[in-house]
Amino acid sequence: MQILPLYASILALLFVALSVRTLRLRRSLRIAIGDAGSETMLRAMRVHSNFAEYVPLSLILIYFVETQGAHPLFVHLLGLGLLAGRASHAFGVSQAKENYRFRVFGMAMTLTTLVLSSAYLLVAYVAYGR
Repeated sequence: MQILPLYASILALLFVALSVRTLRLRRSLRIAIGDAGSETMLRAMRVHSNFAEYVPLSLILIYFVETQGAHPLFVHLLGLGLLAGRASHAFGVSQAKENYRFRVFGMAMTLTTLVLSSAYLLVAYVAYGR
């Protein structure tokens, strides 16, 4: 059984939750486009956008890692790292009085997932020609 669909589905649900939160905020603040100068709206938009910017590429790389035959524990660690990173980033950036540790941890976990996945794939390609 493949591992990545578990993390992809959880991340998809988190993306839907972020989308709904942003849409509700737009409705309550009566902002159709942009942030209208609202820091709360801007933060919600950036959380949602940042998620959309990083998660697809990360999931594609983890998929390739899994299909190259990586150890299941490594695939789980990549999936958990991405999930923890995106959840931490979303929480941190969403706070009006932001504790930057959540944002830093979130980006560190996300970038670590990208780097580890990429490194694994490069090594596999060079070493095994896969």
